[in-house]
Amino acid sequence: MDPATIIGIAVAFVAIWGAMTLEGTHVMSILLPGPMLLVFLGTIGAGLAGGMLKDALHAVRQLPRAFTSKAPRQGATIPTLVALSDRARREGLLALEDEARDIDDDFLRDGLTAAIDGADPEELRALLEDRIDTKRKQDRIASGFFTSLGGYAPTIGIIGTVVSLVHVLENLTEPDSLGPLIAAAFVATLWGILSANMIWLPLGARLKRLSDLECAQMEVTLEGLLALQSGANPRMVSERLRSLVPASEIVEDAAA
Repeated sequence: MDPATIIGIAVAFVAIWGAMTLEGTHVMSILLPGPMLLVFLGTIGAGLAGGMLKDALHAVRQLPRAFTSKAPRQGATIPTLVALSDRARREGLLALEDEARDIDDDFLRDGLTAAIDGADPEELRALLEDRIDTKRKQDRIASGFFTSLGGYAPTIGIIGTVVSLVHVLENLTEPDSLGPLIAAAFVATLWGILSANMIWLPLGARLKRLSDLECAQMEVTLEGLLALQSGANPRMVSERLRSLVPASEIVEDAAA
């Protein structure tokens, strides 16, 4: 698990708490149920209204990935592809049939099976590229939903502030209560901006980044399968695939 999201959000909230403490403000002054309810429910409602229910449900199902998923390494499949290429060159593609069943990576397993079954190289590329494109579109639904919440939240916060200021104007005859009422009014704006920039937008960015890394890994796998199918020299397969990923993403035994 990559803890960047958890650490990042925690650090952001600690910064808010630290700033309030240094200013002599008690944290309970912003934990007001009314503004928080309006901002969070209003933001989620706006997000639902801007899309489809199935999109929101898909985004909720993908949410745990932002906290628990391990960022894939683009070069993780290179050693496997090179080993498969070596065996295919020596024994033929049909020799990989049993080995294909034991591969955990669904994309690699299905692509290898299609190659063994005699798929044309152009058909194999089209098939795998379509799967990558479909995954990218599905992932954009989840990341896009949280990004849209980040766009709605500040405006919903302003609405909450306006609603509270209306209440303030109704109490102008009570000067002693105006200070606390005005302070409470701006809490909604605070939560709107805070939730957008410390929760919704980071979640959307995180899911998009995970999708980009996973799709990049799949693209490397695609090129490896096509090279394997063509009977390319395993060393050339290794060099070709290693050239597609950053040096930091290359698994050391990929060159073996």
